[in-house]
Amino acid sequence: MREPSESELAACLPERIWSTPYVSRRFPGSWSVAERPGLADGANCQYFAYEVLRHFGPRLPAWRSSDLWDDTVLTERVRESRPLDLALFSSGDQAWGAHVGIVVGEGRVLHLCAEVGRPVIWTLLEFATRERYRTLLGFKRPRPGGG
Repeated sequence: MREPSESELAACLPERIWSTPYVSRRFPGSWSVAERPGLADGANCQYFAYEVLRHFGPRLPAWRSSDLWDDTVLTERVRESRPLDLALFSSGDQAWGAHVGIVVGEGRVLHLCAEVGRPVIWTLLEFATRERYRTLLGFKRPRPGGG
């Protein structure tokens, strides 16, 4: 089966995803998300990434980035990314507080960050040039039937 291209993935995303504002307090497991799920009230990077995945099928628990990185049951670490893998970035080598995005094409990641305020696609080089995202910790792939 052929993987979708970046433009095909982007075209499949509804406007509600593209118009999501960055709101740091709307993280997985937060009171704000529990009271009003969905992206209309905004999201942090982690919650945004999980909602994008959910749009395409895979559902993962409301993990923080370190829980995602440590998981071996529902996800697996992979060396080579493909569309819909999760990418984790940090300023160092720790997954706690890492930034999370969704791979949409070779070397390109859809994510939501405070710097931009809305969803954007960056290259891996664009992440590397920013102190807070300079380290690509790696990629996580949802396991088939796992989420």
